[in-house]
Amino acid sequence: MLGRLVTAAAIAAGGYILSKQLMKSRGSDMESTVEESIEVNVPISTAYNQWTQFEDLPKFMDSVHEVRQIDDKHLHWKASIAGKDKEWDAEITEQIPEERIAWRSTGGVHNAGVVTFHKISENKTRVMLQMDYDPESVDEKVGDALGFVKLQAKANLKRYKELVESRGSETGAWRGTIPRQ
Repeated sequence: MLGRLVTAAAIAAGGYILSKQLMKSRGSDMESTVEESIEVNVPISTAYNQWTQFEDLPKFMDSVHEVRQIDDKHLHWKASIAGKDKEWDAEITEQIPEERIAWRSTGGVHNAGVVTFHKISENKTRVMLQMDYDPESVDEKVGDALGFVKLQAKANLKRYKELVESRGSETGAWRGTIPRQ
């Protein structure tokens, strides 16, 4: 038992040192970034409209438990990050139908990003996700250094593809515009 604890502590310490080195090489005040994309076999309007259904995000975002839409520009998130439950508020900073949805957190977990939609053909769309975030705990920093956030983003996009293609239509739509702030 003691041997396992020592091994686990050594692995955690090694991961922490690795994450510190990676952060130092990027600059100590830099956030981490994930960029992923996927092609979905639906029209751009369907791909975009489904993403605007923020309260449906937990259907394909594995670690997200709940997204509550407060108003057209504000959301409250509940999710598990590195095995710990966390909550935060986010503001949509730009939304252009069939082009992009950008956001930033306003409290709690620090993150920001943009999802863009690119028409490939009448029935094929490329969805691109870019997210910046600040890993806080040692576990989050180790997971970030080992690429777990990137793997999770890729898996979430794959589940989004399965959801939107299997339905063939969106569960709703919000077509309003929020100008860049």
